[in-house]
Amino acid sequence: LLMFIGEFTHTLDEKKRLSLPSKFRKDLGKKVIITYGLDSCLFMFTPSEWENIAAKLGGLSMGNPDSRAFNRIMLAGAVEVEVDTAGRILMPDFLKDYIGLPATGDKKASQKLVFTGVHTRVEIWEESRWKTYKEKILKQADELASKLGEIGVI
Repeated sequence: LLMFIGEFTHTLDEKKRLSLPSKFRKDLGKKVIITYGLDSCLFMFTPSEWENIAAKLGGLSMGNPDSRAFNRIMLAGAVEVEVDTAGRILMPDFLKDYIGLPATGDKKASQKLVFTGVHTRVEIWEESRWKTYKEKILKQADELASKLGEIGVI
């Protein structure tokens, strides 16, 4: 059973290659699926976990406009990416744009990305967006714990 945990910062190089965290490489394997995530991040899955997600999405009603819209974003935005022998992936431009990375030619701009392990998926965040999001959520931790406690999660 896969369980990705932890937070790792890596830099996108000038050739748009991104090193995967060494802690995740073995479990991710030679190919990964990357797609639009929520909260302005990307979701990364192993091919087998992606099959589970795609099957669940495929089971949603085509008659429901929200289901159709979510399916379109998650499935149409998904790309299968090869992991090279150095443990790097090539980041597609449309996904870089989605998470707010500056243009590659802008040498002053940060190209730092944060990988977060979130159980069966890895999220990829632009560094400053991750810091902002994390600060906001940490301030709400007690309130979130209370809500999860009400439904028996913790």
